[in-house]
Amino acid sequence: MTSPRALLTAWNIRAKKQLGQNFLNDPNLARAIVEKAGLNSDDVVLEIGPGLGAITVPAAKAAHRVIAVDKDGRIIDLLHTELMAADIHNVEIREADILRVDLAAVHRDAGRPLVVMGNLPYNISSQVVVQLIHARGCVDRAVLMLQKEMAQRICAEPGSRDYGRLSVMLGYCAQTQVLMPVRASLFFPAPKVDSTVIGIRFSDPPAVGADDERLLFRVIKAAFGKRRKTLRNALAQSDLKLDAATCERLLTEAQIDPIRRAETLSVPGFVRLSNTIGNHLRTVEKGL
Repeated sequence: MTSPRALLTAWNIRAKKQLGQNFLNDPNLARAIVEKAGLNSDDVVLEIGPGLGAITVPAAKAAHRVIAVDKDGRIIDLLHTELMAADIHNVEIREADILRVDLAAVHRDAGRPLVVMGNLPYNISSQVVVQLIHARGCVDRAVLMLQKEMAQRICAEPGSRDYGRLSVMLGYCAQTQVLMPVRASLFFPAPKVDSTVIGIRFSDPPAVGADDERLLFRVIKAAFGKRRKTLRNALAQSDLKLDAATCERLLTEAQIDPIRRAETLSVPGFVRLSNTIGNHLRTVEKGL
């Protein structure tokens, strides 16, 4: 593996801070991440931000095919050259913004559920995770490298200060686990904070299913929209268009103390609350 510093210098390319470009500088770590993904010869990998190919190369050697999506057209020729030097021929590189990629179309093209891998920039991490949740029918599992703080939020348990919207959404439809810590010094240029590799395996159907999943995600967003407020007040001040008295009644009906805060409520509690709110909204629509 040629050092990122040497490659970027040779190609007269500077890492773009606005794209969160910090290139992995340790081939042993790259191989370890691929091993954690448990790839086999039938897997199709969707790699988000392949960069200079540190993970792309070992992933391509382990999987049937890699579809690598990168927003930065400047480094695509460089990546092609690195793949040819490594005698890798099963990688397709697409220049695109991952947030605009139709994952269902990629899934159809692949012919099987995807294994998503990537070192995600902090500024799009939460958006990518939500994108994967909504497209989880197309995704078997994901192995993502995130800033340590984001990883803690995703894997947090109820009652933790890190527990939030993403924790609940993923807790509803997936199993998450911390796979390994990654020091900032293993990247070039080195970021200011350490990273963590996490694994996400989606479950279909969810263990505790909601009557209306879209409403569930709206309720979760509303509950954490004003996380310092009680659930009653947070829901009443959201776009659910429920007054405080109605919120209190529905929370009580769902066997949830109205003065609890969102970070104390488990996934089954959110599902129970969403189903109760859904029943109320349907009753109102019918004019009963």
